[in-house]
Amino acid sequence: MTRDFPSGTEPQPVHGLPLDAHLHTEQSPDSAVPIDVYAALAVERGIPEIAITDHVDFDPRDPAYAYSRFDDRERVVRGAAERWAKQGVVIRFGAELTFNRRWEADVRDHLKHHHYDYVIGSVHDWPESPYWPSRVRDWIKGRSLDEVVAPYYAEIIAAARSGLFDTIGHLDVVKRYLHPLITAADLAERPDLQEPALRAIIESGVALEVNSSGLRYPGAETYPSAAVVARFRELGGERVVVGSDAHSRGSFAARLDESYRHLAAAGFEALSFRRGAERVRIQVPRDTSNSTVDGLRT
Repeated sequence: MTRDFPSGTEPQPVHGLPLDAHLHTEQSPDSAVPIDVYAALAVERGIPEIAITDHVDFDPRDPAYAYSRFDDRERVVRGAAERWAKQGVVIRFGAELTFNRRWEADVRDHLKHHHYDYVIGSVHDWPESPYWPSRVRDWIKGRSLDEVVAPYYAEIIAAARSGLFDTIGHLDVVKRYLHPLITAADLAERPDLQEPALRAIIESGVALEVNSSGLRYPGAETYPSAAVVARFRELGGERVVVGSDAHSRGSFAARLDESYRHLAAAGFEALSFRRGAERVRIQVPRDTSNSTVDGLRT
């Protein structure tokens, strides 16, 4: 679902960030990266903690539906965590679950019987969504911008209010589905469209992810943008986390420093991240070239 930067535009690797909480391995259908590759990169770049969050889908038409078994994913991640702990890397066993109200009961049942250290809830362009590539152009004809984005944000609000997730993943990824018919600049002119979703995230106590993968796509903004991160803070948002959403070696922690900078600029002092039984605060570095900082219990 993401890509590396075009040839010749790859950013310089960032060192010393405390956490990358969104990574996909070969246990996801759209990645071929062995978990040890990410762990080795974490050692090389001084990133002490990572979360493996392979896709779990609930619609049989989606690519990650029954792609890998929970037991296999847990075995691989826990095994890697044991191997790499000696080299100073902590690996958390997580998942990115695709949310839609149509299969909310299935998501709830899955999480009742399968336990993760950390869970991201994300809204993607589900098979019957208006944002599917073959229908998005016709969908937007004759509709206001409010109407165009309404289905996406309705699912985000429901995901936040479901109480199922630690984090809402890549908020406003809808701008990727709409490009170039509607651009990131067009959406930036209507910040009010996201406010109900931001308020739902705040009221629900779920964390907002600042996902750097958007910098690899047209529009070149994090998901969500710096302006939205700042507005989230203004509205009273307290819980945030970061992830590169890497699906390849080259996108591991790619431009993740920009996500951290957005948080620091908005006034956030710490990430909020769940490590299994406990939620911790991890200091947001003021200077992203600094070395790692320890997580503090809340």
